[in-house]
Amino acid sequence: MPPARRRGGNTTSARSNQPALSFGTKSRVTKPSAAPSTPFEKAKALEPLASVVPKEDASKDTSEEPEKPHVAELAVRSQAKAEIQQPLSEEDKLAAKVTKKQLQEYWNKEDSKNRGPRVHHENLSLDEKILRHFDLSSQYGPCIGIARLKRWRRAESLDLHPPIEVLSVLLKQQGTTGQRAYIDELLS
Repeated sequence: MPPARRRGGNTTSARSNQPALSFGTKSRVTKPSAAPSTPFEKAKALEPLASVVPKEDASKDTSEEPEKPHVAELAVRSQAKAEIQQPLSEEDKLAAKVTKKQLQEYWNKEDSKNRGPRVHHENLSLDEKILRHFDLSSQYGPCIGIARLKRWRRAESLDLHPPIEVLSVLLKQQGTTGQRAYIDELLS
């Protein structure tokens, strides 16, 4: 049984200097405010903010400006450039020899592991299907914020044995914008 509640005159509020709150209609607790009372004071308080906010030019059409890439996109592009500039390794030489038929066989083998049809892959090229599958393969590490090629090389250096077919596709697409994982593009 819980202990009985004391209702005597020697309560905490009576012992300290803190006033007791009353929830009746007689008292009302308010906070002192430093808000300006006159319209002139209100306008003067907003002057520093007006200098920070840029004024929009109504005559300027924003649809004509080219869309600037996201900061994450720029970081991934620089990572991909650094990976491409490295000298060719043994894996790169093997990946250059991978044929289109080998890529198709690899994809058919990976696709056969799936229980149902991949409806969202209907309009994608074979290369993009392979890259998206690599993006979602968690055993090679996270795919967010890292270039696909750098992720492949990191997985290889950690002896995770990523598929050589993925490297082949990545080396074929060196100059294109497909350096970021698809999920990374969706999230940013």
